[in-house]
Amino acid sequence: MNKFILTAATVLAGASAFAHEEHKAGDLVIDHPVARATPANAPVSGGYMTIRNTGEEADRLMAGAADFAGKVEIHEMVMDGDVMKMREIEGGVEIPAGGEVVLKPGGLHVMFMQLDQQLEEGAKLPATLTFEKAGDVTVTFNVESLEQIREHLGGGMEHGSMDQ
Repeated sequence: MNKFILTAATVLAGASAFAHEEHKAGDLVIDHPVARATPANAPVSGGYMTIRNTGEEADRLMAGAADFAGKVEIHEMVMDGDVMKMREIEGGVEIPAGGEVVLKPGGLHVMFMQLDQQLEEGAKLPATLTFEKAGDVTVTFNVESLEQIREHLGGGMEHGSMDQ
């Protein structure tokens, strides 16, 4: 019986390590915010999440800020001929009424730039996302490996394989 209880407790503890809280702001639900773990001295990292809009009006993710990054931008991956490039999205990303937007590797993402520390797996880092209507929302980004992020959100290319 003790082995069963110990096994159950271990499984539950492991599951809670992968659980992510939802953040709510007005009609927006920000689910599973994660940042990519970085090697030492890496200057950038990506932030990913799903943003659902339960309201009847669109909102827009405009900007971000984080104490661990000198600059935070909203980026997208685009094809330029045969080359995948990353660029800042001027004016932000629309979150349609009754819809959702998934920020994931190889697509839309938050770009944490000018990092002042290594982002280590397991860390929890607060950042602020600024929305046109919902305003400033403090979100905790769980730092995960690229493999863990893809497991939850899917996604394509790594930042290291593109022209920045």
